[in-house]
Amino acid sequence: MTDATTTDGRGTGLPADRLATLRERFAPVFATIREGAVERELASGAPGDRPLPHAEVRALADAGFGRLRVPEDRGGFGVTLVELVQLVADLAAADSNIAHLWRGHFGYTELVLLRPSSAGRDEWLARIVGGAIIGNATSERTGTTLADISTTVSAADGGSVRLDGRKFYSTGTLYADWIYLAADRSGERVTFAVDASAPGVTSIDDWDGFGQRLTASGTTVFDGVAVDPSVVSAYKDAPLSHIQAFYQLYLLAVLAGIGQAVSDDAVAFVRPRTRTYIHANASRPGDDPQILAVLGRLSAGAFTARSLVVVAAGMLDGVVATNVAGPAGSDAGVSKPLLDAAENAVYQAQVEIGPRVLRAASELFEVGGASAADRTRALDRHWRNARVVASHNPAVYKERLVGEYALHGRGPVDAWEKYHEVGPTRF
Repeated sequence: MTDATTTDGRGTGLPADRLATLRERFAPVFATIREGAVERELASGAPGDRPLPHAEVRALADAGFGRLRVPEDRGGFGVTLVELVQLVADLAAADSNIAHLWRGHFGYTELVLLRPSSAGRDEWLARIVGGAIIGNATSERTGTTLADISTTVSAADGGSVRLDGRKFYSTGTLYADWIYLAADRSGERVTFAVDASAPGVTSIDDWDGFGQRLTASGTTVFDGVAVDPSVVSAYKDAPLSHIQAFYQLYLLAVLAGIGQAVSDDAVAFVRPRTRTYIHANASRPGDDPQILAVLGRLSAGAFTARSLVVVAAGMLDGVVATNVAGPAGSDAGVSKPLLDAAENAVYQAQVEIGPRVLRAASELFEVGGASAADRTRALDRHWRNARVVASHNPAVYKERLVGEYALHGRGPVDAWEKYHEVGPTRF
């Protein structure tokens, strides 16, 4: 790699050649996705009766987007987390729905990468490199917290086990070839992935949120699905890892991309505009210093959001580098002090990014008056999408955890212990 770094206002602090090359590789797909974003938004009506972007998701997979984190010697691109969040933010700027629905895929890829060397790990890496997409179906509407799981695996004929249950918030499952989930096995929380086309698996587009309408974050039903018991693993055996922080960081990358889309759309709205106001400072909005100030705030906000994501990702990269091999080829996990500091950084970024992007998505309308509210522009989608993404993990709880870390030195990692048996995708 060279010593050059990116200079487009979306810098990484890393050598630029690999990131620049990958941006060039995915640019045509991102451009096509961006061109159709408003049309898809306007067509995103009632659940179950709306066209989903299957072709766009498959185009990304065919271009190798899903293998970004797979090591180069295994057929992937071997990107760092810093590079990954940059590309996710770029995709989210084109369409945050499509960026978001890949979250489960990249989360599962992280889990595969954390495994010790084995035939099973090799098989999953080959699937991912081959273009397989993994969806997420861990959460349920049962119980009172994420720790309550009613989905079960139980003994079946022929030495197999059967999977039964109903999941919700199944982001990306309707686009997926495999579905990762958590279940209960005689009181023990276990995790594994099943073929999305297996008999007994049904994915339903019944997500009715006012934003992120095309993420397919609805119901997944498992009715007597046959599962190979050898692929089922107990969460209690999983080593300490960065996975919880990764899932939070991914959402922040999506929010940063929405912030960039807000800034880009505001500029695109003002550039050709000729109509202005009696009290304006110039005859054209593009020459009005107050309009320019709004555009400046939106641009600075997008830059700040992305910068915070990049810094937090860099700290998680440092955590991943501490991963050590345990006895008998097992994985002993990462450095807990470094993980506490990195996860705290992710929470600090969350406290700042969510409100910043939501403000920007509202302030966007200050540059254009009533005409900016034209339904065909769908500019309101940015606030709605950002609000839904930010609602996944309310920042008010993260503010308290950041305060505890600042004052008492209590890191956020221990807070997950009460959910220890939920599974490594607890979030």
